[in-house]
Amino acid sequence: MKQQPVFKIVFINQGKTYEIYANRVDQGDLYGFVTVEELLFSHRNSLVVDPSEEKLKAEFEGVKRTQIPMHAIIRIDEVEKQGVAKISDANGKVVTAFPMPSAPVKP
Repeated sequence: MKQQPVFKIVFINQGKTYEIYANRVDQGDLYGFVTVEELLFSHRNSLVVDPSEEKLKAEFEGVKRTQIPMHAIIRIDEVEKQGVAKISDANGKVVTAFPMPSAPVKP
């Protein structure tokens, strides 16, 4: 049986760089958005707790699907295995979006 793909999504949100993992990434139903479903968080049984990952778990608790604006996404990678989700400061890591029309141009 084929293993489900794992995607790493890195995006900017309110001056922070978010790195999350999910099983599904699709073109959004809303124009200019990417749909991310089946978010993945580690289930570690250790005493060491990563506060950044715990903050992400709390922020996305109960979320089945999220829509991320295309201009906020830095990159989407299909990876071999899931890493640790985290939030970090975007100091100097902000990518300037390529100018795009706000709506499709009709001929």
